[in-house]
Amino acid sequence: MTDLKGVELQFAVGDLPLQSGALLRDTTLSYLQFGELNDAADNLILLPTYYGGTHMGITPLIGAHGPLDPAHYCIVIPNLIGNGCSTSPTFAHATQMGGHFPQVTLLDNVLAQQKLVVERFDNATLALVMGWSMGGMQALQWGCSFPDQVRRIISVCATARCWPHNQVFLEGVKAALTCDSAWQDGFYTRAPEAGLRAFARVYAGWAYSQAFFRNALYRELGHDSIDALLAYWEEDHLGQDANNLLAVLASWQNADISANAQYAGDLTAALQAIRARTLIMPCSTDLYFTEYDAAWEAKQMANAECRPLVSDWGHCAGAPGRNPKDTRSILDACAELLASS
Repeated sequence: MTDLKGVELQFAVGDLPLQSGALLRDTTLSYLQFGELNDAADNLILLPTYYGGTHMGITPLIGAHGPLDPAHYCIVIPNLIGNGCSTSPTFAHATQMGGHFPQVTLLDNVLAQQKLVVERFDNATLALVMGWSMGGMQALQWGCSFPDQVRRIISVCATARCWPHNQVFLEGVKAALTCDSAWQDGFYTRAPEAGLRAFARVYAGWAYSQAFFRNALYRELGHDSIDALLAYWEEDHLGQDANNLLAVLASWQNADISANAQYAGDLTAALQAIRARTLIMPCSTDLYFTEYDAAWEAKQMANAECRPLVSDWGHCAGAPGRNPKDTRSILDACAELLASS
């Protein structure tokens, strides 16, 4: 492995006990690694993945152009269970494929990741856990589940739980997909293409802000019209598996860092348990991970700052590399946090 090229690796978690009481059999965690763990085992950074993406979507953040430099850090990008790279409805034990896939929570994901850190990375203290969207939710889960192991957190366009309006948004996109007659309750014999197209079109209207469309910022992404942007979203989702999308959506919709035996649903207690230096970075125009919800959560943490991204790009302000200005703001904040003791 060199410091300049990431290597795709697999970690055999084994049978993973889930919060639901089920057992995810022969679980594999796929991850991308840049750089090497140092002798002190204190340079490990985790960048968990986001909804609809894989490790490749995180790579615009990494390199000597910013603070996430593999010459100095061992950077690991673990894939969400269900995203098609780690164990998923399309990549599972024969008894749990497709519509048989069990519900997996973000805590289930973090426990699998922690086992990876223990067995592959000498149970290292994490210099930083940072993520966008569901990646940020996992970062906060790490912070309260393993407060002694995490030194710094950056949560971008994310919250510690899926708040009610966020859940309603997800019900809408889920309904658009599952209304396709080809869906067959997850036991489809052909892809529910009409549902995937509808899912993509509904989602696109939420991912960006009203100002993004009003000011035609989609042109900065190479699309000359709203129709062109929507066609791009359709094609992207047609390349994904419906069961995978819904498996990860369930993890998101049920996300709550306090929904476990450790905190018994007490979100304030879970937030107060996070001791890491934390930056909460909501976008001012995010329609579902709202600045209001993120700011309230930050106030419950002893060592957190809420630093909003003032942007017209909505939730996608946090997408790695999507809007260079917003990505630069995130990397600058990351450099500042990593320089702190």
